[in-house]
Amino acid sequence: MVSERNNNKVISIVAIVTALSLLGDSMLYIILPLYWEHAGLDSIWQVGILLSINRFIRLPINPLVGWIYKKISLRTGLTIALTIGAITTLGYGFFNGFIAWVILRGIWGIAWSFFRMGGLTSVAYYAEKGHRGKAMGTYNGLSRLGSLFGMILGGIFVPIVGLDIVASIFGVLTLVGIPIILKTLKQDYTDQRFTDSDTSKHFTKPSYMKYKVILISISGFFITLLIQGVFTSTLSSVIENHYGIHVSFFDLVLSAALLSGVIQAVRWIWEPFLSRSVGMYSDGPSGRVPLYILSLTYSGLLFGFISFDFPLFFWIIVILLVMAGATAISTLTDAIALDTASKSNVVSFLTIYSIIQDVGAALGPFISYMVIELNHGYTYLYWGGTAVLILIAFVWTGFYFYENSYLVKPYRAKNTSKSD
Repeated sequence: MVSERNNNKVISIVAIVTALSLLGDSMLYIILPLYWEHAGLDSIWQVGILLSINRFIRLPINPLVGWIYKKISLRTGLTIALTIGAITTLGYGFFNGFIAWVILRGIWGIAWSFFRMGGLTSVAYYAEKGHRGKAMGTYNGLSRLGSLFGMILGGIFVPIVGLDIVASIFGVLTLVGIPIILKTLKQDYTDQRFTDSDTSKHFTKPSYMKYKVILISISGFFITLLIQGVFTSTLSSVIENHYGIHVSFFDLVLSAALLSGVIQAVRWIWEPFLSRSVGMYSDGPSGRVPLYILSLTYSGLLFGFISFDFPLFFWIIVILLVMAGATAISTLTDAIALDTASKSNVVSFLTIYSIIQDVGAALGPFISYMVIELNHGYTYLYWGGTAVLILIAFVWTGFYFYENSYLVKPYRAKNTSKSD
């Protein structure tokens, strides 16, 4: 086993190359809703399809990718991901038209399956016991720097130099990750390393773990649907609906795309710090679930207000508060999932978890662009999200009390004493 310092380095490197791959993908969530003609599209409804199709592609691909990762090294898997990701991003600059972009977004879905599985399994393997929250926070924070630069640089430069040039540059930057991975990752692993003797030391009722797995799966589905799907894909459109395609802010006139990019970029600025801090705190004696419940409740109470036509300054404050909650929720959801995965076959569990998340993320943009066509569509969309988040928090609260009740603790104590 390599040292803790080297383990953390590997996790950071995997996160950084993932960030490079996210440049082109994240840019599209800002640019396509407003500049869809630049991609040769015929209608706004095609935007919803393109922002969703890559996630639908991942549904049948994820099981195959999970199986492949049992046969190959992390190094090989990430090299495949970077190669495919670079080709796809370059393609955004060379091809126009709906059919061509459907193919490109589908290929990107394959790349992201390799990235997602590689990232989660690298954290599961390299993170030290008792520090999974910190490791997950570090990975999420660093990898999302790609979203920071993709959104803000895309929002700035696409209106100036065009989509083709920006996409080509992002594609070349993605290729830079290949030599980094080849130099850094030299140790192979197999799925067997994730199924260690630690599993036999975990004593809980089968029904208890079954309920937890189901609850994690449901939570992962709705969190990605609302945060990665609804929020990310519609923010530019919400700004345009409330304030117009050009927005005056502190004597500056910004396009809706640029303002959306700047706002979401703020999240990716604090993400490396806040995500890591949330993960570290959840590693403490209080555990992850109480903080998770608090984060869900806090974000849920604010989510619906995104649909309100507040003065711009106050509306942006609401957005920033929601995004801070989203950082905590995303980190804690993944950390709780990894805790469960560590007690089973990691790659198999994370494959299922990734599929469920992809279903949510795929449905998010698709549902969003259907709902916002209705009268008061934004109200239905965002207040519906509030109801979902509050309900998830309520269910986790009930589970937390069940987990710590006499139904579980005596069983653990009895089995633990037998094992001593």
